[in-house]
Amino acid sequence: MPATIRAATPADTGAIFALTYELAEFESLTHVFVATEDGLRDALFGARPSIEALVAENEGRIVGYALFFHNYSSFAGKRGLYLEDVYVQPGQRGSGLGAAMLARLAALAVERQCGRFEWTVLDWNKQAISFYEKLGATVMPDWRVVRLTGDALEQLAAAAAS
Repeated sequence: MPATIRAATPADTGAIFALTYELAEFESLTHVFVATEDGLRDALFGARPSIEALVAENEGRIVGYALFFHNYSSFAGKRGLYLEDVYVQPGQRGSGLGAAMLARLAALAVERQCGRFEWTVLDWNKQAISFYEKLGATVMPDWRVVRLTGDALEQLAAAAAS
């Protein structure tokens, strides 16, 4: 049976969650991993879903996933498709599943009339950077991710009440 890419269903939540933890291990970021399976299920399938997912399935087993959502470009005047995570288990890499998921997402972005499809990549992950560039993606050299979390987030939020 050939591998397939399909939209995630609620029954896939446990497998996606387990693969998300594998991604955190791969990126050496388990120390910041505080997600829960229930939280993921709510984000994907709750009353107000905030993300969507594709899964890569091979021989009846989920071996990869992609989490994505819409953002908006005020300059382009269009929404975009933002890829939060894409992960394929090491034993399945090189099989074309990663490229197939990205192609499916690109098709979805075109279908939904998005102005762009974008994501981030860790600067040390040269293999991923090379893979993305071979697909035609551009790694943006002048942009940096800015993040506010934890106490800093709480402190800035408290400033709004003042």
